Amino acid sequence: MALKRNGRTAQYLISLAVSLAAISAGVSVYWSTPMIPKFHSHEAAIEITQEEASWVASLSTPGYVVGSLASSFVVDRFGRRASIIASAVPMAVGTIILQIATKAWMLYMTRLIWGFSTGMFMTVSFIYFVEIADKEIRGKLSVAIRFMFNFGSFLVVSVGSFVSYTTLNRMLIVLPIGHFVACWFIPETPHFYIKEGKVEAAEKSLQLLHGCKDQNELQSRLESLRSDVKKQTRRPGTFKELFTGKQYRRAIVIVIGIKTTQIMSGSLPIQQYAGLIIQESHADIPLSAALISFGAVRFVAGIISSYLVDKVGRRPLLIVTYICTGVTLIIVGIYFYFQEVVGIDIETSSPLRYIPFVGVFLSISLSTIGYDSLVYIIPAEIFPINVKSLAITYLNIYGGLMNFLAVKGFQNMRDWTGLYGVFWYFAAFALLGGTFSFFMAPETKGKSLREILIELQGDLYEEPEERKLNGTKGDVQNRGVKESCELTELACKNEENNRNSTGDS
Repeated sequence: MALKRNGRTAQYLISLAVSLAAISAGVSVYWSTPMIPKFHSHEAAIEITQEEASWVASLSTPGYVVGSLASSFVVDRFGRRASIIASAVPMAVGTIILQIATKAWMLYMTRLIWGFSTGMFMTVSFIYFVEIADKEIRGKLSVAIRFMFNFGSFLVVSVGSFVSYTTLNRMLIVLPIGHFVACWFIPETPHFYIKEGKVEAAEKSLQLLHGCKDQNELQSRLESLRSDVKKQTRRPGTFKELFTGKQYRRAIVIVIGIKTTQIMSGSLPIQQYAGLIIQESHADIPLSAALISFGAVRFVAGIISSYLVDKVGRRPLLIVTYICTGVTLIIVGIYFYFQEVVGIDIETSSPLRYIPFVGVFLSISLSTIGYDSLVYIIPAEIFPINVKSLAITYLNIYGGLMNFLAVKGFQNMRDWTGLYGVFWYFAAFALLGGTFSFFMAPETKGKSLREILIELQGDLYEEPEERKLNGTKGDVQNRGVKESCELTELACKNEENNRNSTGDS
């Protein structure tokens, strides 16, 4: 038990270091939330139009797509650790450009480069945690990334609501430095070392991560890992393999279904335009207080999620949070329907004016506790190592494009249907996500990566030759048992005949 505790301590410390880097990712994504109101009110040091502001809000997503794509080339070539550290470089470049930005296109560059860094970091970090963590705490450590990501968004929204545009931007310089320093001391994963044939390095990494001082236990873990990695890398990690291999089809359907409903349920657009939604509701709430409340609730919800993910499980969290979010968004849509279509002007003193605020508050809480966090963990758990980075990369590219359409299209849909139509659209996808999760989502809590792959792939987890060999071994064992039974039965008959013969005599 002491060795296990030592290993867990190392895993928690490593998780803390990587999670600190996630703060800068959260800041970069949600920097536009407190800045857009400043652009609209001309409080920023740079003059941009509302159309340009919408591009500033949405251009982080295309950068995220490119960063995810780049990670697929570096994560399996240079390793998980090197990729995480390297993601600090574009973050630093984007922050420098922000300090000297005088035109809208320079802000576009900053958002694209920041998105690149975030896409690279978020893709690799979840692969990293899935490969270093014990199965009992794998979900908790993985959610820690989203928790610190949410903390970063809380920081930038809270501080950005009270300081000037220039002051906030200067404060951001410390983030890429902290990212680089925190991740410099983390180890490489034993999975990557085994994949590269570096057995001694993998042994040292296992010893650090799991506290194995007994050589027999260490060698047992090492051999088990070598067997799993060999089995998972016997096939190529190519685009053709991923999309033509029958064993990956169920995993692909699962992650695309969850990713699509997660994005189209509107969690990111609602958070990006939270200030606008509160203003349109005419609720008597200071905008800065509303934005800080939303950041705080994401932070607290992240803590709750890290506790529940390994207690309740992935599948129940997905189902419950999707359905509850859908109901919440329907209610917010009804409020705006009466305001925009029916034309009912709710009195200033009426508590009904707070329905949009409470609804957005609850939807952000629920999505952070459930599907917004799990959509990053599940893909890292259900794909084998040969296609894991490729699958997550393409999933992030798909998700990035969908996020761009969702954020950029928010204003267009609002102009077309009104806010009530926007919220009902998001609610429909949230309810669809709950239904999809009920029928398709696997439960991965407390299962090793090998057990998860066997559950998803079934007989396809083994090559035909292995299945044939296992079948042959089974046939031999069955024949042996049958022959043994026949011999036993014959012996019993002979003994009975002998007794009868003795009795007759």
